[in-house]
Amino acid sequence: MNLQGKTALITGATRGIGRAIALCLAQQGVNIVVTGKTVTPHPKLSGTIYSVAQEIEALGVKALPLPLDIRQVDSIDMVVNKTVQHFGGIDILINNASAINMASHLAITPKKFDLMFGVNVRGTFFSTHACIPHLRKSDNPHILTLAPPLAMQAHWFKAHLAYTMSKYGMSMCTLGLAEALKSDAIAVNALWPKTIIATAAIANLFDPALLSKTRTPDIVAEAAVKILQQDSKTVTGQFFVDEDFLRAQGQTDFAQYAQDPNADLMADLFL
Repeated sequence: MNLQGKTALITGATRGIGRAIALCLAQQGVNIVVTGKTVTPHPKLSGTIYSVAQEIEALGVKALPLPLDIRQVDSIDMVVNKTVQHFGGIDILINNASAINMASHLAITPKKFDLMFGVNVRGTFFSTHACIPHLRKSDNPHILTLAPPLAMQAHWFKAHLAYTMSKYGMSMCTLGLAEALKSDAIAVNALWPKTIIATAAIANLFDPALLSKTRTPDIVAEAAVKILQQDSKTVTGQFFVDEDFLRAQGQTDFAQYAQDPNADLMADLFL
């Protein structure tokens, strides 16, 4: 389906996968609400809500940059209300904002635990909650969450229990809401990368050598756009994997996404 003129609200859109999805949707004529906590340049993190909005508007569509602390329901409600006032509605919600900490169960502090659950689970739940009344008015509404397929196997929990629990919380939101919103014809799906993606989290938290084994966020963004072009009445409750979904759509060349075409790609977590 044609996305021209639709409005998408994207959480965590200042860099990485969120920014890539925003730009890819903008190229399809979608107006973008750019949200995030970064409103001034950060010494270690590229991009602000305003710099990404400028990139989007350079593509000929409208952007609305709004600061968002996704852990605060009042902040979510403010963003949703301003979006509707500015654009007249919401057609697409991308639950991209996420906090990561790969520490073991013994090393996780209450502060770090609460951050991951506040952003990943609570943020996804209440962002979706606030958007549903407006999505109901769209002719092809979609909720897409960056969350892994559910696989209740012990090895996914052993090394980083808190992180896995928080990401699977996002996945469970997808599973439950897809069924609950079928009568509203709101598509609720999840998307996850097949390989590690070159994001700020990977660059800042892991061995720099790992970056050569990653793909760019563009592969996730292009998969996201194709999912959002599907009929919301028929494509829902799915846990898509970027490369697998694009292959099913007929794409065969994935070399363009590799950071280093000669390096062996590293499979992403949870796959």
